[in-house]
Amino acid sequence: MAMKEAPSTSAEVETPQAESEDVSEYNYNPEPVERLNKPLNTSPGAVKLRTWLNKSFRIEMTDGRVLIGVFLCTDRDANIILGSCSEYLPHSINGKPANEEPRMLGLVMIPGKHIVPDCVYHPQT
Repeated sequence: MAMKEAPSTSAEVETPQAESEDVSEYNYNPEPVERLNKPLNTSPGAVKLRTWLNKSFRIEMTDGRVLIGVFLCTDRDANIILGSCSEYLPHSINGKPANEEPRMLGLVMIPGKHIVPDCVYHPQT
């Protein structure tokens, strides 16, 4: 009687050979330093925006909410980013007094279309 060979209990594992990794794709070529040394935009609007950076702002929204936070950024669509922002509800919602305690939001982006015109305020500090 011929003996059958027992199946191997150890699986043969192929180990991939170490390939030499092409690191050229990881080399970072930063933009020339000359671009970083360009003078800042000195238009009146740009100068005013720079004075607003990191200042406290109070923004009223079209739904009545008020957001108070630190002005960080804006864009051409009048969207505003506030940091360390708190939300205050309107004084009354459906005839009931609103909760007076603010809600901490942190970092927020407020679409320009939801900002009430002429209701953006920052104290002169």
